[in-house]
Amino acid sequence: MTVVASIVAIGVAAVAVAYSPLMALREVRVEGTSRIAAADVRAAFDDRVGTPLPLIAPDEVQRALSEFPLIETYTTETVPPGTLVVRIVERTPIGVLDTSSGLMAVDAAGVVVERVDQVPDSLPLIEVEGGIDDAAFRAAGRVMRSLPTELRAQVASVTAESTDDVRFVLDEGSSVVWGSAEDAALKTTVLRDLMAAAPPDQVDRYDVSAPLSPVTG
Repeated sequence: MTVVASIVAIGVAAVAVAYSPLMALREVRVEGTSRIAAADVRAAFDDRVGTPLPLIAPDEVQRALSEFPLIETYTTETVPPGTLVVRIVERTPIGVLDTSSGLMAVDAAGVVVERVDQVPDSLPLIEVEGGIDDAAFRAAGRVMRSLPTELRAQVASVTAESTDDVRFVLDEGSSVVWGSAEDAALKTTVLRDLMAAAPPDQVDRYDVSAPLSPVTG
């Protein structure tokens, strides 16, 4: 009974410490931000300062961060005695849309990351008739996200007539018929092989929509 009582006492003491002012939130450390001001993220938790860390529920964190549309994903970690670490992955633009309100750099979900005065060299112009609400745009977004960085950097413009007809034009002027967003890894490998055998300045078109039967023209 003495041993059991000791274990219970230790457990009670641990709980008491965890929920005491000793473990209250004093600092919010923000990591991973670039476009989002870290100070603004910290300020979103001002009303939780002084709250014991175990009492800060996940839904409260979600509410605090929901005011930042540029956050794609996040994770949190509590560091005793009083620090909450918020690690953020910001939305990454995959192209630029020409809208009635001007040029908008958007991510694959169609969220506006920033307004731009002209299409940056690092981003392609995306032309989808239905805009961000169209399934064709989502397919184009998936394709752009699937491309490795060095290949994505060579894309000048992207079009999508449907989810099965995504195409893009490379900086050199040659076009790529990609098809649907499926089999992205295989299509990427095939396209790289085609480009190595026949560089973009030597051909007009690469067709990897059927990656097992690619065509160069």
